[in-house]
Amino acid sequence: MNPNRPVYLKLRDQIAAAIIDGVYPEGAMLPSVRALAAEQRANPLTVAKAYQQFQNDGLVEVQRGVGMYVVRGAAERLRAAEREAFLREEWPEIRNRMARLGLDPADLAPTS
Repeated sequence: MNPNRPVYLKLRDQIAAAIIDGVYPEGAMLPSVRALAAEQRANPLTVAKAYQQFQNDGLVEVQRGVGMYVVRGAAERLRAAEREAFLREEWPEIRNRMARLGLDPADLAPTS
């Protein structure tokens, strides 16, 4: 993880992982901005900015006065986006390092 990455994007990544992992399944209510800010020791405005990204991407919906809910298909959409980002941004660096170290992908497969 990039230490220079803005805090709201780090929070967004944590929340996205929780949605993908089923911590917040479809239809589940996300913690309130204040609750998540207290839990993460973050500024509530930073949490609100992270949540706004999910709202802009159509991954959550707000029910005024009630809370923010994960929409149907959010986990699969996030998983697809994460997979694409991994293959575009992280995998080339990993592949190059493996080549420098003389590792073959078959070397990484379980032997059992």
